[in-house]
Amino acid sequence: MRDTFLAFSPPAIGEEEIAEVSASLLSDWLTTGPRIREFEQRFGDRVGAPDAVAMNSCTAALQVALAALGVGPGDEVISTPMTFVSSIHVIEHLGATPVLVDVEPDTLNIDPARVEAAVGPRTKALLPVHLYGHPAEMDGLLDTARRHDLAVIEDAAHALPATYRGRTVGAPAAGVRNLVAFSFYATKNLTTGEGGMLTGPPELLEQARMWALHGLSRDAYDRYGADGSWQYDVLLPGYKFNMPEAQAALGLVQLRRLAEFQRRRRQLVDRYNQAFKSLEELQIPTERDEVESALHLYVPRLNLEVLKIDRAEFIQQLRARQIGASVHFIPVHMHTYYRERYGFWAGAFPVAEREFERIVSLPLNPRLADSDQDDVIEAVSAILAAARR
Repeated sequence: MRDTFLAFSPPAIGEEEIAEVSASLLSDWLTTGPRIREFEQRFGDRVGAPDAVAMNSCTAALQVALAALGVGPGDEVISTPMTFVSSIHVIEHLGATPVLVDVEPDTLNIDPARVEAAVGPRTKALLPVHLYGHPAEMDGLLDTARRHDLAVIEDAAHALPATYRGRTVGAPAAGVRNLVAFSFYATKNLTTGEGGMLTGPPELLEQARMWALHGLSRDAYDRYGADGSWQYDVLLPGYKFNMPEAQAALGLVQLRRLAEFQRRRRQLVDRYNQAFKSLEELQIPTERDEVESALHLYVPRLNLEVLKIDRAEFIQQLRARQIGASVHFIPVHMHTYYRERYGFWAGAFPVAEREFERIVSLPLNPRLADSDQDDVIEAVSAILAAARR
């Protein structure tokens, strides 16, 4: 039994990050300034994007993406029930209607065949989510978008630095209006505490920059820098979604360390898979041949038919052994707001509902020591052995 609680996903922050953030606090810039520009440029280079805009969250990036594409009342946006609710909230905030479709059983990502069937005369965009860091099946989604002239906004909150058929998530997709939103929340593969980034073509991101900062014609750095001007204009009713300098300072260091972080995540995932692959009580996560997952979350599934306990009891027993675990996510249509607003019923999305009952997220982060992971493996194995029917 462990003496201390093993946190599910603490951030990997070191002396280099602390020094860079301290330097930013001692500079003349606390809000959007030169470090933001550098972070945007370096991040865009890392994912192969032509342009990038830093924001205060991935949720903000998704909402700005929809606004920049002109999504509003009367429009429909097709997305997935297997995501955090923020992915769907942004559609609601703009007065559009979310249209949910079920997921593929192996990856739990949105099912392209169901997306094609859901396209209607009011459909304006697709909003796929790269769940757990595993890219959605983009070929089918992009083909649908091209044939129906739909925009594609990728929710890549989990997907830095993932690839799909050699294309880095965040790089442009040919022949379609494509924007990609990333998250830098505290638990993400790269963190700025809170924060996000939107990538896409410069002509769309020019609109996105205005939407992200009150609709102003120039941002704070342009206005208050040495060559700036006090003059500005308001071109649209924008939001207050910009990222401050200290977060960009943290992000720049984390970006430099991203490859290091990912090597460690891969080691940890391989160790989990090796330990669990022969357990009858557990299904290890899928990683398709055509993708390189960002490995944001490690989410095996309980084979409940061979167990005497359910997922809640399994997590409770892990916590009793001082090991943190979680569930990602409660399907959107099961929450009171969406159930009552759209009349969703039990069985509306059978794959999402069935697999939700089985999923559990185990500790995965670059700070996880082999000895800590050994404790997780031992606990999982012991609990499942004792719970076998």
